[in-house]
Amino acid sequence: MLRQMPDALRIILRDRRDPLRILNGHRPEREDALKLRYAGSPLSRQPDTFVLYRIIGNDLYPRHQIGQSRSNLRFILDNERDFPSCEKRWIVNRIANRDEERAILDLLKQHRQDYIHIPFVDAEYRGIKWDFSALPRPGYLVSPDYAVLNEAERSRLLAALHRYKNNYVMNNNGARNAALSDGVGRAKWVLPWDGNCFLTEEGWAAMASAIVSRAHLKYFAVPMARVADNSQLLTAHYRPHPSEEPQLVFRSDAEERFNEEYCYGRRPKVEMFWRLGIPGPWRNWRDDPWDQKRRHPSDDAGAFGVAGWVARLSSGSGALERSDKSSFVNRGKFRNDAIIATIAQLDQKCTARPVETLTFYSPESVGRSGEAAPRSAAAMEGLAGTILRDADQAMKDGPYSVLDKRTLPPSGNRNDYWHPAPYYWPNPRTKDGLPYVARDGLRVPGTVMYEPASADYDRTHLQLMFDGTVSLTLAWTLTERIDYAQRAALYLRQWFIAPETRMTPHLEFAQVRIGHNRNRGSSAGIIEFKDLYFFLDAVRLLEKSAAVSADDISAFRDWLVQYQDWLETSPQGRTEVATANNHGTYFDLQTASIAFYLGDWARLRDILLRAASRIGQQFTASGEQPHELARTNTRHYCYFNMQGWLNLLTLGRRTGLLDADFDSEPFSRVRQGLRWILAQEDAGWPFEQIEPFDQDRVFPLLLSGRKLGVITLDECPARFRPDIMSGLKPRFDPHAGVQPYWNLDASALGSREDAPN
Repeated sequence: MLRQMPDALRIILRDRRDPLRILNGHRPEREDALKLRYAGSPLSRQPDTFVLYRIIGNDLYPRHQIGQSRSNLRFILDNERDFPSCEKRWIVNRIANRDEERAILDLLKQHRQDYIHIPFVDAEYRGIKWDFSALPRPGYLVSPDYAVLNEAERSRLLAALHRYKNNYVMNNNGARNAALSDGVGRAKWVLPWDGNCFLTEEGWAAMASAIVSRAHLKYFAVPMARVADNSQLLTAHYRPHPSEEPQLVFRSDAEERFNEEYCYGRRPKVEMFWRLGIPGPWRNWRDDPWDQKRRHPSDDAGAFGVAGWVARLSSGSGALERSDKSSFVNRGKFRNDAIIATIAQLDQKCTARPVETLTFYSPESVGRSGEAAPRSAAAMEGLAGTILRDADQAMKDGPYSVLDKRTLPPSGNRNDYWHPAPYYWPNPRTKDGLPYVARDGLRVPGTVMYEPASADYDRTHLQLMFDGTVSLTLAWTLTERIDYAQRAALYLRQWFIAPETRMTPHLEFAQVRIGHNRNRGSSAGIIEFKDLYFFLDAVRLLEKSAAVSADDISAFRDWLVQYQDWLETSPQGRTEVATANNHGTYFDLQTASIAFYLGDWARLRDILLRAASRIGQQFTASGEQPHELARTNTRHYCYFNMQGWLNLLTLGRRTGLLDADFDSEPFSRVRQGLRWILAQEDAGWPFEQIEPFDQDRVFPLLLSGRKLGVITLDECPARFRPDIMSGLKPRFDPHAGVQPYWNLDASALGSREDAPN
């Protein structure tokens, strides 16, 4: 369209869109008054000296080439001239790669350069949390509004959740402010610039003369040119068209400082442009709902000048160095991807535990005889005997497979898992009973665990397989009897690996509501596989034995990969992940457990973030669980959902990727939730509960809560004594969500001081 216009009009429109012309067209208001004020100040009698800082930070691949910061530093040291009345200093800013940091420091020392070193400290990084305040509302990551975001918007939201970590790693505005703090006592003019800024002699001369001629202004914008090939800067009289975001110069009495709430990749320097009223395309940029709030304009807004130009050295990605709109958009995407990828790597390096880490059984409690013995051998004795008796029974029973059921699933394929919906009964209003209708709290025959009719389906066999494998594996760790491990391996192979007996890796026919959806399973059926979370601990232990081969583990991992893919892409999975009640909790627990076992850190991080986003959806600020209180068995479901959350938070802490702070949102709601449950117990549970309830289920909640630091010993009922936990019954009904031998290492919390607060 622009090509079809007359030349004169096209030039006018082009000039209006040119950031450099817009910037150069700025004229400060009341400049005469500023001149008079400056002329009467002591500062006017000081010489115009400069201190130039360059901030050297982390390389972010794929936005930058690896080693690009050091490469640019070397180019500057080798090619940039010294400038009159200008001191050069550097800030080595939280470089996480120790080898790269050492090489940069050595390079500066070799060239006798002065620098400030801001180190990257692993322990400091480990203490940094996610910024859940970025979410527009609780449950947003599983909401329809999130589902319709485009890829760029999702990337920006994910980056916003990383904001605190990003601010530590990149420390853009923190380092700029450090330069300003150091520089105001050294020179009249402070230049807190990015590490890739390069000044030619002509660029410096133009900048310095413009500043000195208008020294009555406290701030200057220095237009910046993006350079694709650094060698261009060595050409005599090189003069680019500097239309990129400018660098800033501060007079030593300038009061403005960069806003450290704004992080790399989301306008950290532009926020200062807004505050100072510096014109440019950023004036029209819109904020996302999760962006930081802008500050009000500065009292000095508009009182700035424009001076010379500076070059921005290449990032090593030539395709991203152009000044067109496409490159601008791509830079943003690559930048976000690089931020997230870098933080994921640092999480794995500094925070994440090895995948062989046990999640729900402490390594000490399941150590072999003579190795890492439990703290209280006497307390362990009775529980060890129970494990061995259960294992001996599992030696006689099983192994189980989906072929054991007595009826066929709707698919006709016996290898498909099959179980009807437990609360759906024949329709009394129709002759054929179709479609089945819901009766909450009343289970259909065959769907009650372990009853004789349950052999018609797969649910009971699945539980026997999970529990038997755990009993056998723990018995092996306690006795070193290889036959226990061999039997456990047979359980694993029979259900997941052997071609003729393996379950197909999906739950297409779990909790089928007869007469609905062409007799396909419902999303609610996914919860029947919830106990993968503790079963995978048994597999981790079993891998240390000679009973399973590398081929066995490879085949099992392949099964999990296929199953995880089904969970994420199937209609059932897409519905279940968005469920607001306990089903969403247990979906996250199941998928997080798989991701951790597979060592898929990026997926695990996303699942844990998604899970945390649900908390405000499931718990009120006072700790009530509205979705669970809408059921007919409120006590069971409030306990069940809370147990799921404590299991999920245990996994988050054990993996190292989500160490919840129960004094702050959203995790404070989990703390209030457990306190609320205890308060209802004191009140005799004044809500509907149509089925009998096992009151001992409070003990696993209290034990998990104590281990995590959700509650203190003083908040626990008088009958809760950590020293006797290991003597309580080791198993609950599978519907409780409590792993077998939940109290295996209970004696580890024998005193108030042993638990985190």
